Amino acid sequence: MGERITVRTLLSMKRNGEPISALTAYDYFTASFLDSAGVDVILVGDSVEMVVYGAKNTLTANMEKMLFHTEAVARAVKRALVVADMPFLSYQTSMNDAVKNAGRFLQAGASAVKLEGGWKFAPIVRAIVDAGIPVMGHIGMLPQSIKKMGGYSEQGKDEDSARQLIEDASAIQEAGAFSIVLEKVYENTAKKITENLEIPTIGIGAGAKCDGQILVVNDILGLFDRFTPPFAKKYADIKTIIIEAAKKYTEEVKNKQFP
Repeated sequence: MGERITVRTLLSMKRNGEPISALTAYDYFTASFLDSAGVDVILVGDSVEMVVYGAKNTLTANMEKMLFHTEAVARAVKRALVVADMPFLSYQTSMNDAVKNAGRFLQAGASAVKLEGGWKFAPIVRAIVDAGIPVMGHIGMLPQSIKKMGGYSEQGKDEDSARQLIEDASAIQEAGAFSIVLEKVYENTAKKITENLEIPTIGIGAGAKCDGQILVVNDILGLFDRFTPPFAKKYADIKTIIIEAAKKYTEEVKNKQFP
């Protein structure tokens, strides 16, 4: 199984040039399987709202739901670093709420939290870190700001937006974050950010120059086909296996072959 992954482990992996693997998980069994497979970081993502509950975006995720899934995942994991997404409005409204809610995720079993936003959120990152809670940043395409951004578009392609993302990343690092997710960031910009930081970058649709990669587990297993990001790779077709198994079971019940 190997030693438990910590935030220090990830920093060491960046220094040594060892790529970081990360996937989302939302339940005990999936988290257990991913942990056994050697995944370094398991994110309890607010993407659960879309891939498990069928929502159109992540905005309706709330603390109670995220804590529920975090507890299930944390019970299963023995090696990976468990990071919990802080849902919409759990950290944007006040510094006190941000720290309190982040702490609730550690009480639920997570080892760190993740929140979206650039330099404007650096003071919130600092307050949470000062409370002894590790923070993973998230810049680029921000799912919780989808209404403001107007869609899931690539970020950092022009000079001005690239400069802003580089400044955002530096501010989040300076605030004490141990890593930063770069979502749908133009590859050359992601490369510059990665080279400019001492903490690891974990890309999702941000090219091959990040220190690690993360995908939604339902995407790699073929379990969510309502919307598949162009950067996601399907490694298995579990959906077809489930449907075929259910069909076979139903046929046997109808034909009185089972039980």
